[in-house]
Amino acid sequence: MQKQFHIATRGPGLYEFTPELRHWLAEVGVAQGLLTLFVRHTSCSLLIQENADPEVQEDLQVFFSRLVPPSSHPAMSYLRHTYEGPDDMPAHIKAAMLPVSLSIPLTEGGLGLGTWQGVYLFEHRDAPHRRQILAHISG
Repeated sequence: MQKQFHIATRGPGLYEFTPELRHWLAEVGVAQGLLTLFVRHTSCSLLIQENADPEVQEDLQVFFSRLVPPSSHPAMSYLRHTYEGPDDMPAHIKAAMLPVSLSIPLTEGGLGLGTWQGVYLFEHRDAPHRRQILAHISG
């Protein structure tokens, strides 16, 4: 069973879509299995991260922005892929460092996440995007 989710982003940051996943799982009524998520882009990532304190998401965004600055930063002058903007190649680097797919066990009809865990799209580009995430349930 598969579904495609669309996440509208407004620039860099973490966008939680756990509620959308839970709603879909309730609709399809699968009690057990494995949910695989795959983002269909090369400049964003998927994460399971704390969803209780928004400072966690903010700190992650700041950390990765400092770790991989824009290509206009002097430390990144070696980058050659710059024609799509100073945020593009750094976004590809971040996506290469972070997961682009996740596997989540399904138990008792829901996500097998911990108490403070949520599922996020991590947008690495500056401009708004409409990201596609393919979800697949296997038994």
